[in-house]
Formats: sequence, C-alpha cells, structure tokens
Amino acid sequence: MISRALRVIARSVKRLDASDVGAGIVLLVAAVAALVVANSPLRNFYDNLGSFTFGFSALGVQLQLREWVTDGLLAVFFFTVGLDLKEECTSGILCDPKVAILPVAAACGGVVCPAVIYVLAIMPIGGEAMQGWAIPTATDIAFAVSILAMVGRGLPHQLRTFLLTLAVVDDLIGITIIAVYYTAGIHVLPLLLALGALALFAFLLRKGISSPFIAFPLAVIAWMLVHASGIHPTICGVALGLCVPASAPWKGHDSMAGMLARKLAPYSKLLIVPIFAFFSTGVNVDGWAGLALRLQEPVTLAIVVALTLGKMLGITGTTFLLTRLPVLSLPKGLRWSEMIGMGFVAGIGFTVSMLIGELAFGAHSSIDDDSKIGILVGSLLSASIGALILHACAQHRRRKAYEATLLQSGRGTRDAQRMHDA
Repeated sequence: MISRALRVIARSVKRLDASDVGAGIVLLVAAVAALVVANSPLRNFYDNLGSFTFGFSALGVQLQLREWVTDGLLAVFFFTVGLDLKEECTSGILCDPKVAILPVAAACGGVVCPAVIYVLAIMPIGGEAMQGWAIPTATDIAFAVSILAMVGRGLPHQLRTFLLTLAVVDDLIGITIIAVYYTAGIHVLPLLLALGALALFAFLLRKGISSPFIAFPLAVIAWMLVHASGIHPTICGVALGLCVPASAPWKGHDSMAGMLARKLAPYSKLLIVPIFAFFSTGVNVDGWAGLALRLQEPVTLAIVVALTLGKMLGITGTTFLLTRLPVLSLPKGLRWSEMIGMGFVAGIGFTVSMLIGELAFGAHSSIDDDSKIGILVGSLLSASIGALILHACAQHRRRKAYEATLLQSGRGTRDAQRMHDA
C-alpha cells in the first residue's frame, strides 16, 4: 500500500518536473498558502516556525529556520543557476556571441529600466527606501516559463529560447548585485579560505574525483566560510555551480554540469523554491482595508510600476534599438507583439526579488512587507497582461495556420478535379 502510494507520488513529481506549468503551479500554491496562513489565526504559529533557531553555534551557523531556507536551501537553487550558466556559456546560446548579443542586451535593458523607474519614483522621499532599487530588476524563470507554456501553444520555440536566455543572464546580474551592493562588510580570512575551498572543489572535479563523500563536505565547508565572510552564501552556490565541468562527456552524459542540473532540477523547482516562497511571502495585510493602505505606500507603488512597465520597456526598447542596426534582427519567426508579451511576462519578479527585498530592508520589517506586496501585485499584473497578449498572439498564429491549411486543401481538391477532367 505504502509502496504503491510512493510510486504514485514519484510519477506525479516526474510529470510536474517534465512540465513547465507544473513548477509554476507548485510555486503559486506555496505563495498563496503563506498569504492565507499569515492572515489567519495561524499567524503566530507561522511566525514562531520561521523564527525557530537551531544550528551549530561553535561554527557560527546558529540560524532561524527562515534563515536556513534563505541562506542554505536557496544556495542549492543558485547552485543549479550556476550549472545552467556554465552549460549556456560552454555549449549553449551564450557561447555564440552573434546569437547571444540580443537576449543578453535585452536582459541588461530589463535590469536598468526598472531600477531607474524605481529610483525616480522613490527619490522624493529618499531614505531607506532607496536601498530597494534592485528589487524590480529580477525575472522569476519558473513563473515566466510556466505562463509561456500555458498560453503559448503555437508560438515559435525561439520565443521560449529568448526568454530562457534573458532570465539566465538576469539571474547572473541579480547575483552580481547581491554580491557587490548588498554585502555590508567582508571578513578577509574566511573569504580567502572559501576561495581556497572552491579552487580545491574545482580541481578535484577537473581530475574526475567526484565522490559525493568528498565533494559534498567540501561544498559545505565553502558555504560556511562564505557565510562567515559576510557575503550572502547564495553566491557560494553559484560559484560552486560554475566550478563543475561542462565541456566534456561524463559517465554517459553530455557533461557533469548537465547531469547535475537535470538531477537537481526537480528538487530546486518543486521543493526548494516553493519552501522559500512559503517563508517569504507570508505578509499580514490586516484585511482589505490594510491592503488598500499598503498599496498606497511609495515603495509598493514604485515596485508595481517598475515590474509591470519597466521590464517590458527595458527589454523591448533595448531589442528594438539594437535591431535598427544592420547586423542584428529579431530571431526568425518572432513578431514584435510576441516580444511585447514576453517583456510583460519577464516582469514576474518573485524569488530573487523577494531575496533582494529581504537583504535591502531586513526580513519581515514593515518596509520589507511593503516591498513584498509590491512584488506580488506587480508580478500578478505582469503575468496577466503578458498572458493575455501572448494568448492573443498564439490564437492569431493558429488561425492563420488553419486558414493556410484550408487554402492548401482547397487547391489540392481543385488540382485533382482538373486532372480527373483531363
């Protein structure tokens, strides 16, 4: 009975993992559950659970549960991001500058424009709120790809490739911002020791020494040293991912990086990110009246506008300007209406935006709660507008394809009739 239940669960997980939509659904359920619990009589339980402290005080890692999720579990998610980056740079779209330049530049525009909009909106009040300028710069790849999968049947595959490349580069920029801007102070000795552990990790993998009994403890040591250095430990996850070889076949797989990325993807998409969402999105809005007041806060409004309009304008504007050059053009088969829809979908911030908000304002502070409401509302608006546009584009393509089929069928029938008459 138990084994049968486990097999059913395993098959369900595999189906969810194979579907772009599945990851988005699980993430959405986790976020909604957090909001429901945080605005119910279970609010105190939710707060106490997140603040439950445990760890190894002698090693300097005595953390609250929500900190273990943000600093520890999320480092595994960023490890998979590092693996994806390594693969893309080695054998994917990022290794061909001619193909990569457009989505890479679009990603840069999609970072700069929302940041500028946020700064301009917040500048009149200034103060602590200015620290959140990077919050609307992120794109949540799981939600964005899920929306595209749900409404994009019939759209060219180049649109998904463009979005994936843009989101990967977006993650890289977000990681760099976290490492450079949101690191208050650096302790040199732990950082140097962490670099040594990372170098040893990379060296062993290059030499084919990949036993989990060696690699995993070394990765944990590197994580602990980065944590002690004052740099956010999710950066260590990316660095470890970039250390994994991706240029040579490994044990029947295209590469070690590709194998690890595929094995870890289900845990990252269906477990780690939803758990982070559950502990991050639980904002108590004090009913509809409280929500209405929160939506009037400058930080909330700035994030909503920056995510909803800033991302689309930055991505499509940069792409439009570059395609005016004679050497660059949109990927074959793509239309500007589809690019605009994708630009709105890229305005779904969520995971990395939530993380940046906590680093900027402090987890679950009042202004952090304002930022989270802005992220949720802005992401919902971006997803809705983008989905409507892409759905209309997909319907138009399907209608044109159907009309072409009918026309071709009619021509075939007339030709056959002429041959019969002759």
